[in-house]
Parts: sequence; structure tokens; C-alpha cells
Amino acid sequence: MKIIHTSDWHLGQFFYTRSRAREHQAFLDWLLAQITAHQVDALIIAGDIFDTGSPPSYAREMYNRFVVALQHTRCQLVVLAGNHDSVSMLNESRELLACLNTRVIASASPQVDDQILLLNDAQQQPAAIVCAIPYLRPRDIQFSQAGLDSQQKQQNLLQAITDHYQRCYQAALALRESMDRPQLPIIATGHLTALGVSKSDSVRDIYIGTLDAFPAMAFPPADYIALGHIHRPQQVAGDPNIRYSGSPIPLSFDETGGDKSICLIDCGEDRPLTVSQITVPCFQPLKTLKGSLEEIAAQLPTAVPRDAAHPVWLDIEIAHQEYLSDLQTRVEALLEGWPAEVLLLRRSRAPSSAGLHRQTNETLNELSSEEVFQRRLAQEENLTEPEQQRLMTLFKQTLEQVQLVDDTTP
Repeated sequence: MKIIHTSDWHLGQFFYTRSRAREHQAFLDWLLAQITAHQVDALIIAGDIFDTGSPPSYAREMYNRFVVALQHTRCQLVVLAGNHDSVSMLNESRELLACLNTRVIASASPQVDDQILLLNDAQQQPAAIVCAIPYLRPRDIQFSQAGLDSQQKQQNLLQAITDHYQRCYQAALALRESMDRPQLPIIATGHLTALGVSKSDSVRDIYIGTLDAFPAMAFPPADYIALGHIHRPQQVAGDPNIRYSGSPIPLSFDETGGDKSICLIDCGEDRPLTVSQITVPCFQPLKTLKGSLEEIAAQLPTAVPRDAAHPVWLDIEIAHQEYLSDLQTRVEALLEGWPAEVLLLRRSRAPSSAGLHRQTNETLNELSSEEVFQRRLAQEENLTEPEQQRLMTLFKQTLEQVQLVDDTTP
């Protein structure tokens, strides 16, 4: 039996005001082609199908079209909710999608048997058991207790997650025993942060204030554990059978340093389980350029091919000692004729040693009001150059009004 493990699609995401619809559709078309080419029997999506709990209508349509198109491949689909997904939204079509060979598990169930799925091979024979565990919300797996300190709450949540995994695993073992198929592989899923993984800027901490990460040793001894939430593909604790598939497209600029992939699992009662990675093509190039304007210009030929099929999205970090009021204009002139779009333009927050020395010896008496405000704006990393200019203009207008009032006041 062949199974594809993927996660973190984040359909409907807007990336610095840019839609990812074209990239997502290209990925889904590519994924369907891989399912056909590798004769895949089941597809597991380990959470975060959508980017928000209320995704735009085109993202829902994209998801529904994919489920329908998957029917021609006879591939079974298992959909697990992530922390970005809405339980109610996924559940609203659960019964309908069940008629299309799709199982949706949006939340943990007190009856763990509801989370134990049997997958069949191409001959419609049982080939794997899945402990289908979605993102575990504390309210679904534990009771609230008064008077606990933060450490006790953390320990209680860790124990509740561990217990839920163990209950699901024991139910899977019981099903396997009842079928008298002792070699039937058991696959567990999850959407959480495991200890020791490498995160990226687009990953949100999902157990803030209680449990930061789940230890790998607390997972049950399943044959494979398919995880979601972390966007970089990786093994957990060096175990090749506990994996994050990673997101299929880069969801932040710091995710562009490595290939995106999906996991192809080959398993059966008569052979050991093996896992291989299939690299996902890059549908939209993203690049980060750092340095002075001159250094940025020197990096362009390597970062932005002249024959690029789609404009390269750029994150440009300018390292410049002086404040340049026309930085946006200079960068636009620099990129003229290049197939590129600047999505993020920011200044380096690490000034030179000379600049540090000069600013250390400055006092407010030596600076004008405009210079103080200008320095403060330069520290705001998330503000684009046009936004900084707009705020600077508003500040000057306000300052002029204040001065006018002072001049007219007797």
C-alpha cells in the first residue's frame, strides 16, 4: 500500500497582500499527477488545510474541486484539522464528503473508536490502520481544574495529550487483533510542535503559556507518525518514521532555504515500512536580498533570472547608515526592467559601530523633533517605506499645526 503524507496547505493565504491561489492550484494539480503516477492508495492531510477559520470562497471551492477530482484516482482521503482550521467549517461537509471516499476528523472525540480508520489497498483489502488525531484543543481532552499553577497546567496538558494518543493506539491494536492481522501497520497523525524541531517565521506557537512542545518519547510505538504544523520537512528526534511533511509552498521568506516536499509511505504486512520524499516544484520564487543598494544590485542577476516565468517576490533588507527618504524610489529604479516585485522593504536594525557610537553620545537637545521621530520610524521593521513616508508626512503636518497654535496663542 502507498500513502502520501502532506500538511499545512494554508489554502486562502494572502502573502503581503498577494494571493497564493495560483500556487495552490498548481500544487493541487501536481499532487493529483503524483497520486496517479505512484498509484497512491491513500492521502493524509495532517492539518491546516486552510489558512484561517473563515477562508475565502475561492479557497473552499479549490478544496472541494480537489476532493471531487481525487475520485478518479480511487485514492482514499483523510483530512485532519489543524490549529488554523475551523472545526465547524470542516464538519459542515463531513457527511457529504464521506460519500466521496473522504474521512474528515476535525476534533478529538471522547469515543476514540471514531478516530480509528481502516485503509484499504487497491484490491479493497485492509492494508493499514490510522489513529486519526487532529490538532488537540485542551478543552477536548481534559477537564478544567482550579488552583493549578502554570507548571501543573503544563504537566496536565502533556499527560492529557499522551493519554489520548495511548487510547487511540490501544484501540488500533484491539482492531488489529480482532481482524487477526498482527502485521497490519498502524499509522498515527498529529498537529503539534514536537521537541527539537526547526520552526519558521510563519509557524505560530499553539500551546502558548501551557505546553511548548511534545516529547517524541511520548508518542505511541506506531509504525509511522504523520505530523503537521511545522513548515520545514524534517524527522523528529532522528526517527525516520516520525516526520513533518512540511508545507508544500513557502509560507514565509525564511522558508526559501530548502526544498518543499511530500512524504511517500510504502507499507504492507509482508514488508517493512519505508518512507521517501518527493520534492514539490517551486511555483512562485521568493528571494531575500540584504545589503547596501550597491550590494543589492550585484545580487540581482543571481536572484532574479531575466527569463523568469513569474515575477520573483523579494524581501529586501537595506543596510544603510543614513536615513534615505527616497529609498522606495531608489529601489524601484534599481529593479526597473527586472521581473521582480518587492513585497517587503525594510532597514537593517544593526547599525554600524560608528553609528552606535554617534547615537550613544547624542542627546535629545541635539536632535530636532523630526529627527527623533525619523529615528523611531527607522526601528519599525514591519513598516514599509511608503508607510514610513506617510507617517512622517502626518507627523510634520501635526507638528506644523501645534506650532501654529503656539504662535497664535497670546
